[in-house]
Order: sequence, then C-alpha cells, then structure tokens
Amino acid sequence: PRPAATTRPASRRPAPRKAVAAGAPAGDADARFENGPLAVVDVDADGRVSAYCVGGLVLDVPAKSLPALVEWTLREGRLGQPRLSGPGKDADPLIVLSEAACEHYGLPVSLSREERLAGRIPQGHKVVKQLSRADWQLTKRGFGPWARIYRPAQGSERACVQVCIPSWDALDTRHWAHAGQLPPADLARLLGTYATRVMTPRGSTAVTGLELMTALHPPTRASEPDATGKRHSEHNPGSLGRDPVDCAPCEAPDGHPLLADLPRFHQRTPAEVLAEEAYDWARPLTDAECLRRHLVGIDVNMAFAAGANGLAVGLGAPTHVRKPVFDPKLPGSWLVDLSHVDLSRVKAGKDTWVDLDGELLPSPFTPKGERPTGPAWYATPTVAYAVELGYDVRPVEAWVRHDNGRYLDGWYNRLRDAYLATMADLGVGAELSPEEFLRAMDGYRQRDPELAIVVSAVKATVKGGIGKLRERPRGEGWRPGQPWRALARPTWRPDIRAAVISRTRINMHRKIVKHAAFTGQYPVAVLSDCAVYASDGPSPLDFLPYRDGKPLPGGFRLGVNPGLVKHEGTQSVLWGEGVREQFDAPDLNLARYIKDGTVTDRDTGE
Repeated sequence: PRPAATTRPASRRPAPRKAVAAGAPAGDADARFENGPLAVVDVDADGRVSAYCVGGLVLDVPAKSLPALVEWTLREGRLGQPRLSGPGKDADPLIVLSEAACEHYGLPVSLSREERLAGRIPQGHKVVKQLSRADWQLTKRGFGPWARIYRPAQGSERACVQVCIPSWDALDTRHWAHAGQLPPADLARLLGTYATRVMTPRGSTAVTGLELMTALHPPTRASEPDATGKRHSEHNPGSLGRDPVDCAPCEAPDGHPLLADLPRFHQRTPAEVLAEEAYDWARPLTDAECLRRHLVGIDVNMAFAAGANGLAVGLGAPTHVRKPVFDPKLPGSWLVDLSHVDLSRVKAGKDTWVDLDGELLPSPFTPKGERPTGPAWYATPTVAYAVELGYDVRPVEAWVRHDNGRYLDGWYNRLRDAYLATMADLGVGAELSPEEFLRAMDGYRQRDPELAIVVSAVKATVKGGIGKLRERPRGEGWRPGQPWRALARPTWRPDIRAAVISRTRINMHRKIVKHAAFTGQYPVAVLSDCAVYASDGPSPLDFLPYRDGKPLPGGFRLGVNPGLVKHEGTQSVLWGEGVREQFDAPDLNLARYIKDGTVTDRDTGE
C-alpha cells in the first residue's frame, strides 16, 4: 500500500475505521474488511491500476481483466463491511470504476442511447462473456451502472462484488451532485463516509434506503439447535419476512392486479383509494399579510425520517373489519368520514379548546389541504389526529394489521446518526442556540463540498427509501392489471409508506396549529416539509416565538435534529405577489420557490 497523493490537508482526511458495526462479530471482522467498504479503481497514464480506499489508502491492483479484478477484490482486497444486524449478511465489497478503468477493462466509458434505455450493456458484450467464461454470474438486471457479479454461495460463504460506474450515470446528480466527476481519492472519501455511516451503497439512494431496512431487520435467522444439533432458517421476529404480502385493495396503486376487474378508465374516489401524500397547499395572502415585508420559509429537517421514528407499522397481511372501533395503536387503513372536523375550534390540550381562523389553515386530512366532503380512506396517524383535535370518529370499515411493530426505528436511528455526524463535521452541531444555528447553517455546504454531498445523499436515502416501499412499474412491457417486478419483494409495502407520510403531514399540521394558537400567524403555503409565513423581518427568529431562548412547546424549533426546522429561504412579499400575478395563479405554491426565488419546473428528485 502507498499513501494517496492528494492536495487535501491531512486533517480533513477521515481516519481509518476501527469500530465494528452493532451486532457484528468482533475480532476477525476488522481483519476481513481492514481496507474499508469500497475502493475506487483508476488507471494512470503509465497504465498502473490503483484502488483508492477509505482513509487515504491506495492499493496496487495487478488484475488485467474484470474477472481478475473481481477475484482480486475477494481474495486480496480485504474490502467489505460487517453486518448491521446479528442474523444479517456482511456487505459485499463495492468497486467503483473510473472512466480510465472502464477503458482499461474493456468497458465503454459511456452507454449508448439504446444501452441507457435498457439499463445495461448487451449480453453479448466481450466483458460479459469474459465473466461467464470465468464462471461469474450477473443478476437479472445484467451489467448496468450498478452491477452485481457473483458465484452461488457455498454454505455461509458469499462470493459477490458490486460494481458502480459513475460515467454510466450510476450517481444521480440530483442526490450526488458532481460526485461522479471527483478525483478517485476524493470520491473514495465521499462514498466511504456514506458507506461507513449509512451502509455500502447498493444502487440508487432509494435502493440503498430500502436495503438498509432489510439489513437492519433480516427476514430470517438461525433457529435454536434441533434434536440432532442442527440449526435451521426461521422467521426473524420484527422483520417483514421472506414472502411478499398482498396489500389491501384501497392501498393498491392504479394498475395493481387487485384492481384488474375495475373498468379501464375508472377514476377511484377517496372512498375507494388511500391517498396519503405530502402537503402541496397554498392560499392567497390576507390584507394584513400583504402589509408585511417578507415571506420566510422554514423547512423541517429529515421530516420523513422523523415521521418514521417510533411509528408502529404492519409487519404482516391486513385483516378486513366492518364497523370497527378505532384504535390509534393499531396500524391500518380506515374508511371514515372526517368532514365534520372544524379547524376553527380544536382541542389544544386535555381539556383546553382554542378558536382559530380555520379558513387560513390547510386541512390535515388531504394533501391539497381541502376539507373532506365525505367518507375516505386514511392511515392510522391521520384518524388519530382527528381524535386528538377533539372529534369523534366512526369508521365504516378498515384493513388492520394485528402483527405490527416499530420496524423503522433502527432505520431512523442509523440515518439520523449519519446526518448529525456529517452536519457536525460541517460545523453545525446539535447543541447550538437558535442564533448560533442560523449562523452555522449560513454557507455550511461550502465548508466541505464533498461532505455536503453526503448530507444530500443521506436525505435522499430517507425520501427514496420511503418512496420505494410503493415502487411503480418501470417499463418492462407491463400492462395494467398485471403484476410487476417490485410486487415480489417483501419490502413492497404501500401501507408503510402511507403511514410514514401520514404521520409526517400530521406532525407538520400539529406544529402549524400550535403556532397559530399562540401567535395568531398562519402559513401562506406548505409544500411537503416546508412552510412559508409572512413576516416583518427576514429571519425565522422574526416570527418564531422564542422566550429566553426557549421555543414554543410543540411548535417549530430551530435546530439540526430531525423534526426541528432550518431557514429555507426568504423573499419579499412583493416577489410573491408578482410571481402569482405573472403566472396568473393566485394559489401558486410559493414554498416551492422560496429558497432562491427562481420559478422553475426542474425535478429535484423529491
């Protein structure tokens, strides 16, 4: 091994990892993976092949072909990562190929249009044939931007290497920014930090988010020894198991096999489909708000992670119940009429009612903030909030899951810790006062642009992982009414996605109500985890009620922790009214553009 040649100050290089992940076997774990979870393979002008690892380590690679590189990785590379859970599997080593490495090993530097659409190079490509001749196999997805090269497991021994090719667009720029263009040592540091704190990437951030759930709750474990002393594979309690379960009909997205008997162009009503989605609501400014100077956006940190924390979700199949008594502790989907809930008078405590201007508030029950007009399907957290506001609920029917648990707690903890550790490295600590926090957040991404990319990737892992729980068909010749590939996964669980989104939206509404009851201020726009308020000053501290440095209990609180808020952006009231007038849209959602004031339809990946 030789030290990496880099212009980066030594103090900014991460130290070699020594800690063993929770639940991993001690002792030999570090020796097996002493060079870290991954390596970026590059070739210099003299044709020398090097593997850049975590901590600045650089290894010489003697492999002349891709099959030889796979063999070297498994036999000599000492790459990989200990399991995150006792019954789980160690993470396979990840090899990231630079453009020069692609050329060296006979792979195209970029994919053709046809290859990009197919998501892989052809089966007849010479490198795929080389792998086949060496008895290596590829998964059904073939050799694409994220490839898995393996031989069938021999007992407990796995022989598998993951390959990532940034020049084939493996690292989505919406989440990884310019990571794919970084020098090898810098890319190894960036991906190594993510891998050490979250897990070794298994594909997109969404795929990794889903794989992290499984890594923390493997579907099976070894049983106690039987009479002959043998152990067998058995269900791991608290996991989603090995086999997929059918969702309830109301939870099924359009085109699902459960809905195959519906007329082709049938539009399902709220009484037929569960529609728990994030907020996208806005209203015109009042006359009083127009007299204020600023529109200030505040954004909830890691909102969907916070929504998942402590949430009981179904683990098994749903049970259909007619006229059930609502149980806020029972995960499920409930058909209930919440149109009688009046936001102008709500319960704010055990025996305390408050009067609000309900016309200035979004409904907590619908993504567009419109008041329900009749029975509709809701996830448990939404119905529980109606009860919390002081109103009776009488469900007509429900699909409930008696087998349930806090499946996402470990997932939340892992991602929270990764986020907080990386933000602390960027100078934003958890113990800062509100004023110190706002100062620390100002320009934090420029302090270390590569670590800032890790923060973005962690946040995308949260949102993508939740979204992947209800993955839709992705081409593959699919037709409505037919099953698609994702349905075969135990982690295809639209009910869990709905519960997390429901709880996240309710968390936001609860804070909005607390703030309105105390200050008389109402949001003018809410988009997912961002709320915009009219304010006399440009800072969140100009309208958030802090007393002696302490926030309003249950309201918005500035800080870096998940569930707390940061400053999203400030624009003038004149800007807001001007944009709405320009696009002839009095209800244009200003939260979408509050960050920099630029009105665009660019997809941010959210």
